[in-house]
Formats: sequence, C-alpha cells, structure tokens
Amino acid sequence: MALESEVRTQIEDIAKRAGYLWKFLDVPGKQKRLVELDEQMAAPDFWDKQEKAQVVVQESARIKGLINPLIDFRNQVGDLQATIELLDEMGEDPELEGEVVANATKLRGRLDELEIQSFLSGKFDRNNAILSINAGAGGTESCDWASMLLRMYTRWAERNGYEVVIEDMVDGEEAGISSATIRIMGENAFGYAKAERGVHRLVRISPFDSNARRHTSFTAVDVIAEIEDDVDIPIKEEDLRIDVYRASGKGGQHVNRTESAVRITHLPTGIVVQCQDDRSQIKNRATAMKVLKSRIYEKQQDEKRAEMERYYGEKGEIGWGNQIRSYVFQPYQMVKDLRTGVDTSNIQDVMDGDINRFIHAWLRAGCPARRNKDIQMED
Repeated sequence: MALESEVRTQIEDIAKRAGYLWKFLDVPGKQKRLVELDEQMAAPDFWDKQEKAQVVVQESARIKGLINPLIDFRNQVGDLQATIELLDEMGEDPELEGEVVANATKLRGRLDELEIQSFLSGKFDRNNAILSINAGAGGTESCDWASMLLRMYTRWAERNGYEVVIEDMVDGEEAGISSATIRIMGENAFGYAKAERGVHRLVRISPFDSNARRHTSFTAVDVIAEIEDDVDIPIKEEDLRIDVYRASGKGGQHVNRTESAVRITHLPTGIVVQCQDDRSQIKNRATAMKVLKSRIYEKQQDEKRAEMERYYGEKGEIGWGNQIRSYVFQPYQMVKDLRTGVDTSNIQDVMDGDINRFIHAWLRAGCPARRNKDIQMED
C-alpha cells in the first residue's frame, strides 16, 4: 500500500480530536435538547407569547449552529476512512491517494476552526464587544500608541467581518488619543476580543523625541460583552447622575452646537460611561445605558472571581496592571504574547489587524489571565 503511514496517522489524529470535541460539546445531550425545543415549537399556541417563543427559536438555532458543523465534519472523516479501506482492498491508486492527502489537509484545517469555535462557550461570548483603550503614563508617546491600537483593532474587526462604531473618543493634547471606546458588532465578537484585555507595551524610538531616544509606553485595553436588554441587571434611576454636554472632536459643526453627548455616572459603583457618537441625545443615552449595564455586570463578575480566589487560591486575574503583549519596533521588530509565548517579527501585519494568531493561541491555551513568568519579555 503506497499511502504514507504519516497520512494514516494524521487521519487517525483528526478522528481522535473530533471525538474529543464531540464529548466536549456533549452532542448527544444537545440533540436531546433540540428534540425538546422542536416539541415546544410544534405546539399550536407556541407563538401566542412572542418573546418566549423567540427565546426558544434562538436557543434552537444556537445549538444547531454549534453541533451541525461537527456532525457534518465527522461524516466527512468517516467518508475519508472508508476511502482508505477501499484503497487497502484495491492496491495502489495514485489519483485516489492524492485525493486522500488533499482531503486530510482540508479536514485538519477545518478541525482547527471547529476547535476554536468550541472554546467560545462563555455565557456572552456570542455577543457584541465593547472595547476601551486608555493611554498610560507617558504623555504624547502613550497617546500615539493608543491611537495605533485603535487602528489595529478597527482593522482586525474589518478583516473578520465585524462592524465597528466609535462610541466615544478623547483626543490627546498633542497627538493620538487619550482614550476611546468602540463597539464591535458581530457573531462571537466578545468571545474573540476578550483575549485583548490587559496592558499592551510598546518599545520604539519615539518620533516625538528630537534626540531619537528609545521609549517604552503602555496602553490599557478593556473588553466587556454588550449585555442584551433581556438580561436582568437592575439599575435604579435614583442611582444615576446624567449629564449632557456638547460633543467634542470630529463630527462637524452640528455636534458642537447641540448638547447631544451624554455622560452617565452610576453612583453606587462610581462607574462612568459616556457616548457622543450620535447626533441624537436620546440615542446616545440609550447606548450609554447599554454600556453601563455591561460594565456593572462585568464588575459583578470580577467580584465573584475575587471571592472565589479567597477560598480556592489565586487563579489569576484580568487586571489593568497585567502586561499581556509586547511590541518592539526598534532596534529589531518583534511582537510577543506574554501569556502564550506566540511571537512574530512581522509587526506591520500585526498593526494592520493580523492578530488572530495571538487570539487563537490564547483560546487554545485555556484563556490564561496573566503573563506566563517563564516567557521572557522582549526589550
């Protein structure tokens, strides 16, 4: 038999990994749940309560979207294994052997995608993401670094078919931005973007330094899930302070003539959100409330994690002081993720939004919350 043993081993590995994924997703359990949902949807009075019906329909669609690709994949693996058995009976067939090798390569790539998707199992991983960028100490250099990261994330979102809206942005005094909040909209936006939460470190010869010295700058990135209206996050009206003001920055004369921008302060937690993206104060308030709801939920989750760590030991935290990635522009070029060790010297591609290698590696590593101390930081 001319089919290389390496190819056979590769196909066996694909089948084994697919089996692990089948168990991880509990496909039989989800198929049972689909039967229950189908029975509910078949009831004559199913659509009498529209909101409840929509929840059932959405759950059914979510489960199908999760398990159907894997069911189809395992069928393809079975077909490939059947082809190998046929080859064993027939003897040499170069054309058929070539098809087996090509299909094995395709299946391996497809399995990589399915594994990544399966790791997006968090409660809100499918939701839109709200990503905030805040320049650290360092003045103009840090503000410029913040604007570079804003561009990087915008390009990443566009590369992956997401829609991006800048909800709020504050310009730096001389260059760049001191802060920005963007909404990334699309399937699994939060599940992927959450990998970027932490401090990003830049090392380069500053274009703002007349002596051409090397500078190190830091910018913090926070990512939260946009919480839908049907999630119960009680917010009392008396706990809010709402300020309106004239929008600043780019946007034309209109935004500067009307008090359309909205700032909401949640007094019990001290959380402040603001939005000036739309010309309508009503729309800006609605958007700001949605962001506030998401931030309150995230704060509650952080408090729960902290409480768990008190009793069960430190598992790592997602904090502003946590450096997750280093970007060195000079004297050499290197981007290194300090949680997974993944690196690349193609820094221009990274700044153009090619960051999936870091995100996927982080997901595969089990979403580590902090820097791996065994990974050396680039200088």
